[in-house]
Amino acid sequence: MKKALITGITGMDGSHLADLLLEKGYEVYGMERRASTPNRTNTKHLEDKIKFVEGDLTDQMSIVRCLKIVEPDEIYNLAAQSFVYVSFLTPEQTSDVNGLGVLRMLEAIREYGKPTKFYQASTSEMFGKVQETPQNENTPFYPRSPYGVAKLYGHWITKNYRESYDMFACTGILFNHESERRGVEFVTRKITDGVARIHLGLQDKLILGNLDAKRDWGYSPDYVEAMWLMLQQDTPDDYVISTGETHSIKEFLDCAFKHIGITDWDKYVGQDPRYMRPAEVDVLLGDSSKAHTELGWKPKTSFEDLVGKMVKGDIERLKNEIR
Repeated sequence: MKKALITGITGMDGSHLADLLLEKGYEVYGMERRASTPNRTNTKHLEDKIKFVEGDLTDQMSIVRCLKIVEPDEIYNLAAQSFVYVSFLTPEQTSDVNGLGVLRMLEAIREYGKPTKFYQASTSEMFGKVQETPQNENTPFYPRSPYGVAKLYGHWITKNYRESYDMFACTGILFNHESERRGVEFVTRKITDGVARIHLGLQDKLILGNLDAKRDWGYSPDYVEAMWLMLQQDTPDDYVISTGETHSIKEFLDCAFKHIGITDWDKYVGQDPRYMRPAEVDVLLGDSSKAHTELGWKPKTSFEDLVGKMVKGDIERLKNEIR
């Protein structure tokens, strides 16, 4: 039985990855920061199936201890300060976790000394002010946020350790992906939660920032499969994971409101400059041809189905809460 260690296991991707690895017969461990009240909402259905170990990407020795306890065959580093807007408010903390945290993990693996495959969660936000469209593994990076800059450090230090120390270390440059487990502070979940509340009469209006930004949106359960496939290859490499389609926030709103029978959503949506980024990323569109060819991976869930799943999930959740 293979052992996997997932950092960020209580997040959206981490919990979906745990589901996948358990289905494949793995023994799954989650690295979790010490907290008086752990937030395990996304993993509550897995409490008796996974094991938690204490560790923190800002503390080198805690990572070393995790590796000694778990003795993992595979490590998936998904932990991060993952909210782009917040990275402008906490740039130093974001850089410490998203950048130096990757270095600490790689150093811990190197010192651990046993064969361990490593996956690093990179991001399309590294492309930022895009230099070409669509973006692939060879597109120059131009990050537009402290989040993107920190992730770029994590991306390059992973590549550096792979080439310097012959480590099996991969990065997945994942474009935007969502699910019913996405945090409500993210714009996609803010939309679906707001639409569900409007549908149930709990809210009158939804306040957002930039409605014109365009993203390449996929479904998280599809994307975690790509992470797993990367670590099953004979040779480590880096891969763009995307749908190859781009949609605007307005199109996301179209789909979400249509799910509750509303086609004209203008009167339900307002804008507030407080939700605008200091430096915006206007459009992201990924070319995942390499993943299609080498990993045999393709997305399974359409944009419309993704939005529908999220709206339906929020309606069901809220109905249960108000019973």
